[in-house]
Amino acid sequence: MRRDRWLVSYNMSRIRAKNTLPELVLRRALYGRGFRYRIHASLPGHPDILFSRAKVAVFVDGEFWHGRHIRRLSRELKVNRRFWLSKIRANKARDRRNDVALRRLGLLVLRIWDRDILADPDYCAEQVLAHVQRRVVARAS
Repeated sequence: MRRDRWLVSYNMSRIRAKNTLPELVLRRALYGRGFRYRIHASLPGHPDILFSRAKVAVFVDGEFWHGRHIRRLSRELKVNRRFWLSKIRANKARDRRNDVALRRLGLLVLRIWDRDILADPDYCAEQVLAHVQRRVVARAS
């Protein structure tokens, strides 16, 4: 049991917070369509991608860390279940607080699941760009 906890802890420590594969894939798809953005802006929650002019903040959320399937996860977790569920719930609460803070600053907040990006990056990029273009047009009028 002790070895399992060490292995889980070690594996989790290897997971990066910035420049993850899904984030890079989405950024490449957006950049390839001619759109420019800032990354990891100094705003609440440090959005992964920020379209300053359109005031759109994009977060690429990992399914585990942000609790996409938390009910299923609560059944499947074998090691240190209470710790991980508490951590994931705290992450979700922090996400909600950051979303509220960004909305108060006038930003539109988009959250995209990492697996959705990896499954169809073009669709995700088009969805983001549709929101960006709508905001640019709305702000211009």
